[in-house]
Amino acid sequence: MPGLETKMDPVPDHGEDSYKGSGKLKDKVALITGGDSGIGKAVAIAFAREGATVAISYLNEESDAQLTADVIRDAGQDVLLIPGDISEESHCKQMVEKVVQQFGGIDILVNNAAYQMVHASLQEVSAEEWDFTFKTNVYAMFYLCKAAEPYLKPGSSVINTTSVNAYTPRPTLAPYTATKAAIQNFTSALAQLWAEKGIRVNCVAPGPIWTPLIPGSFDAEHTSTFGNSSPLKRAGQPAEVAPAFVLLASAEASYMSGATIAVTGGMPTI
Repeated sequence: MPGLETKMDPVPDHGEDSYKGSGKLKDKVALITGGDSGIGKAVAIAFAREGATVAISYLNEESDAQLTADVIRDAGQDVLLIPGDISEESHCKQMVEKVVQQFGGIDILVNNAAYQMVHASLQEVSAEEWDFTFKTNVYAMFYLCKAAEPYLKPGSSVINTTSVNAYTPRPTLAPYTATKAAIQNFTSALAQLWAEKGIRVNCVAPGPIWTPLIPGSFDAEHTSTFGNSSPLKRAGQPAEVAPAFVLLASAEASYMSGATIAVTGGMPTI
């Protein structure tokens, strides 16, 4: 964990050859956590092709990050790569400052990076792992929202990645599912808190999506059938999730705040 997409078979589709932009995010500046691979990479590519300048954070997957940066540059957009551990508040503050210093501001914040691990028993979950899961998935979202708030203007957009697991929790992912429920709740609260500022806060709830988290946390047998339990009988690709983020980041969603877009292959989120 967190894994490299270049070692995945098949390699996920991030929209490299399919996503076509139409200027929905022209001249916007976006910071995306976990933007090196998976859903974050697909969102970074889509944002760039919609005209946004993109900063992506990642833990240590330098090769994945460079490949993502190449696609963003090919779209004619500037990109900033920021490696480091988002579970540390000081790093989150520095990330926001770097984006503002290099690009002059920030318009879109996507809290997407996450950690998960499968455990058959609660006894297998150490206090350290529980703490790290919450710090990565929930604390980092809080740190980044707080650090970005002074720079966000009316019309700015914050998008958090929750999960179908917030609604139908998988028992073997107890720490992860708890964080995803917390993300959902925090999104609803912050949308109300920041409404008077004109800052919209929403989230996307993916279902089974083929990202490095999957082979990194599940065994080979589960990985081979991943997504088959969804009504669509397959895993989704990161490229199939990115358009939901584009909508929420754009002016087309000007009256959407506190909302959740489910991209679950038919799995229920109520």
